[in-house]
Amino acid sequence: MDEDLSIINTNTRNERIKRFIQNNKKIIISIFIILILSLIFFFGLGEYNKNKRSKISEIYNSAIIEYSDSTKKETLEKLIKIINAKDPTYSPLSLYFIIDNKLISETSNVNKFFDVLINKTSLEPEIKNLVIYKKALFNADQANENDLMEILNPVINSKSVWKSHALYLVAEYFYAKNEKNKSKEFFNQIMILENSNPDIKKEAQKRLNRDLSD
Repeated sequence: MDEDLSIINTNTRNERIKRFIQNNKKIIISIFIILILSLIFFFGLGEYNKNKRSKISEIYNSAIIEYSDSTKKETLEKLIKIINAKDPTYSPLSLYFIIDNKLISETSNVNKFFDVLINKTSLEPEIKNLVIYKKALFNADQANENDLMEILNPVINSKSVWKSHALYLVAEYFYAKNEKNKSKEFFNQIMILENSNPDIKKEAQKRLNRDLSD
């Protein structure tokens, strides 16, 4: 008896499934097609991004390897193209190379490329913080206090591993301007910061002991 009931229940369940499929055939097919297309798009996009990144890598490496006084213009054009491609690895490297080799003389133009990295490129948080710090470092000699702090505030107001570097840059900025109280304030922040870089902390202590002791 129990076995008969089990067979009846199974048959009933199967019938319900069949009816559901028949009544919703179009919806089920549509969902299936969407799923297939989504998988194709996902894997296709992944392959596209992989190929794109490989091409960017080739352009970057060739630009660096072939760089010389006679190829400055071509190198700069390639590196700017990479920056504007917004690659999380090679775009920052391209800008660093431009700065290190002084391929762009106008500070405003360099800052535009920094802003492409900071505002438009999908960077890992600490890579982004490093780029912000490097922008501040690049501008420190010419920037006024407000501009420098505006650049560095996202790092200073975070728990970034680059926070102590940012604080040290500001402290040295004020020290160079003979604003010793402000300088001391930022050096002291480094000393009490839990994750201060050991080398930065050591240099801050030296400065406090040697030049800013009361």
